[in-house]
Amino acid sequence: MARIFGNLLIGFFVVLVLALVSSTFLITPDLLRHDVIAKYRSETSFLYELPSGAQAHIRDEGNQQGPPLLLIHGSNASLHTWEPWVRELGADYRLISFDLPGHGLTGATPEDEYTVEAMSRFTGEIADLFGLDKVFLAGNSMGGAVALQFALDNPQRVAALIPVSSAGMTQDPDETSVGAFNLVGSSFGRMMMRYVTPRFVLASTLRGVVADPDTFVTEEMVERYWETLRMTGSRDATIKRFAGYPSRASLEPQLSKIKVPTLLLWGQQDPLIKVKYGIRMNAAISRSHLIIYPQAGHLAHEEIPVKTAADAHRFLQDVLGK
Repeated sequence: MARIFGNLLIGFFVVLVLALVSSTFLITPDLLRHDVIAKYRSETSFLYELPSGAQAHIRDEGNQQGPPLLLIHGSNASLHTWEPWVRELGADYRLISFDLPGHGLTGATPEDEYTVEAMSRFTGEIADLFGLDKVFLAGNSMGGAVALQFALDNPQRVAALIPVSSAGMTQDPDETSVGAFNLVGSSFGRMMMRYVTPRFVLASTLRGVVADPDTFVTEEMVERYWETLRMTGSRDATIKRFAGYPSRASLEPQLSKIKVPTLLLWGQQDPLIKVKYGIRMNAAISRSHLIIYPQAGHLAHEEIPVKTAADAHRFLQDVLGK
């Protein structure tokens, strides 16, 4: 018995040592904020300290005399996701994109709150910065939920909404997620993510949410997602945000309060927020219209930007009475 116990003890220590050695090689360290900003800040972007103390990364592009359209990215993305729409819509609209708290080059914030409600307040600070009393809002995934929350919080400030594969609905309990979203869905996964964030997991996640990954996902894109996530403070912010998801209230019971014109854009092949949720959201919002794209996944605004931007333009022109 003593020999068996001794062998088991030795085996345990061997496994422990191997795990420690493996983790040492797998550890992905934080990247300095200054270095990440230097790499991914563009000539058209700037950093501005908002009243809340957040250092917001912002782009103000397009037709400065046009109607303002605020562009809100999704979970673990950045303002870069809207670059195709900026190219397509820049002649007609003032396009203001920004990195949400805990994301992109904005990163962690002094408030250290990363709920949809906090991001709605942050969006209000962006609108205030530019002196905008009323805006159009487009948002993808989590950014769609932020746009919806902003409309609920500030109905007088919203002229129209364009949620793209939007979060915010009550999801079925048996739903499974994709790639990194599965990883951060558990407390153990979140703990590991703080120190080990493999590049291949992000690559696999990006490939898993779009319809044509071989064409869409590039090495440059994967690198940007991976490095901005590892900017000092951003992984802690992401962990805190995902830890709060189980207790987050669904927006579905409140959607009937939204009375502004709403255009819902959804990819038929979206595996993350399936099109059935778009159909339900369309039924919940009285003045909404749903367009489903058979050839797109979760990022329809990036995957098929010419088509989605054209549909958005027609919708906004109708709202403007043109």
